Amino acid sequence: MLQQQTRVVESEKQQFTVSLARTESEVREAQKLRYKVFVEEMGARVPSNPDNLDVDDFDRYCEHLLVRDNFSGEVVGTYRILSPEQARQAGGYYTEGEFDLSRLNHLRDSMVEVGRSCVHPDYRNGGVITLLWAGMAQYMLKNNYEYLVGCASISMADGGHNAANIYNKIKGEAMCPAEWRVFPNCALPYAALVNGADEIVPPLVKGYLRLGAFICGDPAWDPDFNTADLMVLLPMSRLNKRYAKHFLGM
Repeated sequence: MLQQQTRVVESEKQQFTVSLARTESEVREAQKLRYKVFVEEMGARVPSNPDNLDVDDFDRYCEHLLVRDNFSGEVVGTYRILSPEQARQAGGYYTEGEFDLSRLNHLRDSMVEVGRSCVHPDYRNGGVITLLWAGMAQYMLKNNYEYLVGCASISMADGGHNAANIYNKIKGEAMCPAEWRVFPNCALPYAALVNGADEIVPPLVKGYLRLGAFICGDPAWDPDFNTADLMVLLPMSRLNKRYAKHFLGM
């Protein structure tokens, strides 16, 4: 069951409100935005439906964080949240469809999964995703959860070269301890795709790294979304305090 709507944070100019969806219609607004970004813009393959919504079996177990433009009334950013309790109800985490999480089993009681992050193309100046991160951080702190996990996706429109170059660059500095390593079910053959070109790091990946997140192993290939997915893990005790204070108002 969805929680009652809770205002988490607002921008100084009051243009945006961040909240948890409290009705099915608000969840559908998030799913509509996801369809616009993932299917219409990125060409993802999702189950067809007459309402042009991105829907899967995990949605009913998740809470949905929304950023709404107060002037237009439109939902312009969203994040999906799966708590440990709801993950047990769902039979596991969405990420387990892409990675073997066996080494994280001992963290499950305090491990929240986030995913389906997207921002409307007209609002990608950094402000909306920062508000989503602020809402997520406050959700974690309010509920006393310690570990945030999820997939950071990189487009493979170029055949996977950029994703491989990014991973090849960051794996040394951002790799998690061996006891938290995960293993992709469908591994991206990144070593064969590295070509030495300059990396174009997506804002979501860049943001996770700035917050202090670990990369937990080699990337997986998601054929439905045609992305290379990096499993990230952010212990709240590792949250970059300077970055959090400056960008998240914490």
